[in-house]
Amino acid sequence: MAKHKKGKPEWIKETLDLKDDHRWQSKPGYKIFVADRGAVRLDVPQNWIFEPDTKSFRFLDADPPNDNCRLEVSFNRLPQGDWSMFPLKHTLKNILADEEREVISIGEIITEKRQTARIVWAEVKFMDSEEHREAFSRICIGLGSNVQCLITFDYWVDDAEKLTPVWDEVLRSLVLGLYIRDPMTGLAFPD
Repeated sequence: MAKHKKGKPEWIKETLDLKDDHRWQSKPGYKIFVADRGAVRLDVPQNWIFEPDTKSFRFLDADPPNDNCRLEVSFNRLPQGDWSMFPLKHTLKNILADEEREVISIGEIITEKRQTARIVWAEVKFMDSEEHREAFSRICIGLGSNVQCLITFDYWVDDAEKLTPVWDEVLRSLVLGLYIRDPMTGLAFPD
């Protein structure tokens, strides 16, 4: 579990022993990532490397420079209010329009509405200028329970078949603003 230290752009990583009757569950081969007691929760491949940054978290399939993909997650707590009308799709369109890499194509925006969150995402195919290889970047904005997240996933086109299921699991497992009362059991607010 990672939480932000107030006033400092640093993260504290805590590894806790789970109680025998814990409620945490993920698909085989995945591990659960929880930021800030449940502001963001998602599943990532078990063997991927966790790399915190000042305002985000990265997960890599190998140590750099041998990594072939990068999943990055950031989030913001929003003031209490009704965010149901916030223009997520329009915001993602603006992000896609500002893409600075050599874009080959931009896919359609996919919208997913859940009970407590709205999610939009799209895929950009681009030419990596350093490696001179085609790559994909998937970009997701999620909004729910007064938490907004941004998730990006960059990978080589050649690896799409094995990495598309990773993206699918990240989105399937994404939960925003479900605060965990006891991280060693997985009990959440409210029970």
